Amino acid sequence: MGDGPNPKGKHSKYKVEDGKLVRAETCPECGPGVFLAVHGNRKSCGRCGYTVMNE
Repeated sequence: MGDGPNPKGKHSKYKVEDGKLVRAETCPECGPGVFLAVHGNRKSCGRCGYTVMNE
């Protein structure tokens, strides 16, 4: 198997800050549960292809 959990798995998309759950950015077209992938110059959805360029 592996040496622990996958660092890019879904559990890495959630954090708890000040007792509240904080989620990674989701796709505005697909809805909750579909996260945007973070690349060097953009964020993109692997499901529908939605892309936002970084400033």
